[in-house]
Amino acid sequence: MNTNNDLSRVSFIVMREMRVPLMALLLVYVVAVSVMVFIPGPEIDGKAQYLSIFHAFYFMTYTATTTGFGEIPFEFSDAQRLWVIICLYMSVVTWFYALGSIIRLFQNAFFIRAVAEWRFSRRVNRIIGPFYIICGFGDTGSVLVRGLNDAGLRSVVIDSSEERIQALSLRNYKMFVPGLCADASVPKHLLEAGLLSKHCKAVVSITRNEETNLKISAIARLLNPNIGIITMSKVNDYEETLATLGGEVHIVDPFKTFAKVLNACINNPAFYAMNNWLVGDKGATLESIVRPPVGRWIICGYGRMGMEANHVLTMNGVKTSVIDPHSRRKEEEIETYIVGRTNAKTLRLAGIDEAVGILAAADDDGQNLSVLLNARCLNKDLFTIVRQNSHQNELAFAKANVDMIMQPTLVTARKIMLLLIAPLLKHFFWYLLAKEPGRDKVLREIICQLRKKIGDKKPLLVTIDFTREKSSAVIACLDKGEDVFLGDIIADPRNRKHELALVPFVIRSEGENIPLPRMTHKVKEGDQLLFCGTEQARNLLKSAINSEYDLFYLRTGKHQAAGYFMQWYERRFSKT
Repeated sequence: MNTNNDLSRVSFIVMREMRVPLMALLLVYVVAVSVMVFIPGPEIDGKAQYLSIFHAFYFMTYTATTTGFGEIPFEFSDAQRLWVIICLYMSVVTWFYALGSIIRLFQNAFFIRAVAEWRFSRRVNRIIGPFYIICGFGDTGSVLVRGLNDAGLRSVVIDSSEERIQALSLRNYKMFVPGLCADASVPKHLLEAGLLSKHCKAVVSITRNEETNLKISAIARLLNPNIGIITMSKVNDYEETLATLGGEVHIVDPFKTFAKVLNACINNPAFYAMNNWLVGDKGATLESIVRPPVGRWIICGYGRMGMEANHVLTMNGVKTSVIDPHSRRKEEEIETYIVGRTNAKTLRLAGIDEAVGILAAADDDGQNLSVLLNARCLNKDLFTIVRQNSHQNELAFAKANVDMIMQPTLVTARKIMLLLIAPLLKHFFWYLLAKEPGRDKVLREIICQLRKKIGDKKPLLVTIDFTREKSSAVIACLDKGEDVFLGDIIADPRNRKHELALVPFVIRSEGENIPLPRMTHKVKEGDQLLFCGTEQARNLLKSAINSEYDLFYLRTGKHQAAGYFMQWYERRFSKT
């Protein structure tokens, strides 16, 4: 429907701009041909020859375009030649006018925009499988689209920057990603991006403007009440409004997410290492455990990140000193609060000599790096956490040898990607982080399994839906009243005595989330399984749950005859 509207808009602009030139051309041709057929030609056998309408039009066609095939079908009289001269100048001038109009049309900003929207809408309509609308293609959007593309999930992009959309078209994605340069908060553009399509699963609003994100989310909810909404917000007031939209709404706050990671790092260093390894953090391994020391910490910059970090550190019994150019609010309880810029003097006042860690949390990368260098000059043994605001400064931060780097765009992109790729992962993490006896031992056992089964290979988080479309062989067995156990499907179809290189994390069955499910769990239609494994294990498992022969072997240990002849042969000789 939107494609038709955009096509109508393109047609309207073309007709409006080209109406006069086309009418002028038509008038010139009509007059030229009409007069031409009435002008007498040379006499043959005493009879004057006249051009037919077809011959007159044919002659005018190549004359007006200055092709020049000569006088056809006979030599012209002087009167005809005089009229041809007039027609030639008249038509050439008219054609120049028409060509100028065409050039102006292709330079018309409204025409260019209308064509771009029509092409974008047409490409979106061609998407068959599920896809996501990404509003905003900055650092966060770029990382998110790359991650989704690598995971085999389609996305379409809307961004107000022409440069970013051009950059999108130059990326080497596995699957084509349509992009439109437009304001995503305009309802029309969300409709062009496929908001009402049955394949559209969610709208992700991650522009730099909090108000725009709120507007996009509200419009998306009004236009499609069933659509999922994921939005980035760092302002509490906006978060409260977003929470009232109803339906499936996920609000991603990078600073709160980082605070949770910092808390996990303090209390469960092994979990922090596993989390970084799962999200594919560069250089992360299951052994790369980071343990922030306990003692006095200095927080430089008391914005959103500083506040969230101070809350987590204080909650864990860590004393903090804050340096910030702005005065603090009265209700905040901080032991040492120094008003001013971070320099050697304020760092000494904050107790840099006795401090064990420093957090540079300003929204300026240059300032954070200078704070880091100043602090190290005064205390070389500091544990350092630095906020990286721009992805372009990655090389500088990599050289800084920092213990932890907090990049809000990266934190946001990874959080959203996990929500889309592995929605059950949060239930698994809640289970691991629950303060219950023996949970540390469970975490160590899981890490041991991951290390043993996956090792140095790239880990993949995979969600399997046991539905007729995605697990046909499993559902066929269930329809026959046969049981399919979890242990059956995670066995290796090449040798069922071995398990695939994967670790089941959680299974959702009949509305209940079951962390670390047993191998004796009976699979039911509609179940959803999340596991971490290798790419080969994922492919073998997906093949097994859709192949009746593989699944038969995994369940019984016997090979089912394939083909009519082999089935007849088996029936015939098994009876004898």
